[in-house]
Amino acid sequence: MLIKRMAARKHVLFVCASNQWRSPTAEALYRDHPQLEVRSAGIRPNARRRIGAGDIKWSNMIFVMEREHKKWIQDHFRDAELPPIEILDIPDDLGFMDPELQSLLRLAIDPELEVLLSSDPPEE
Repeated sequence: MLIKRMAARKHVLFVCASNQWRSPTAEALYRDHPQLEVRSAGIRPNARRRIGAGDIKWSNMIFVMEREHKKWIQDHFRDAELPPIEILDIPDDLGFMDPELQSLLRLAIDPELEVLLSSDPPEE
């Protein structure tokens, strides 16, 4: 039963500019969610973990913090089959795990996850 549940988990990627504050906070908030596997990445060359083609292929859903991040992904992975990309509009002025950042992220992400998790499980 556990193996079946693990196979049905959705893959969610959180993306910000440098993968220092916003996307790692989102990853930490949802890391223990039983229906999700999560990763975070950044789009800048100096990001702690930079987004790659493998991340795109792995993802069922991508959450970006700003409109520019979505455009960057669309421009740089033009030939890839992109999963849905949701723009969260989260400002880049709060530090890692800041309580206000956590609140903003949950308010933006929770309703979207509800929709994602009510859809069909990912194909293996």
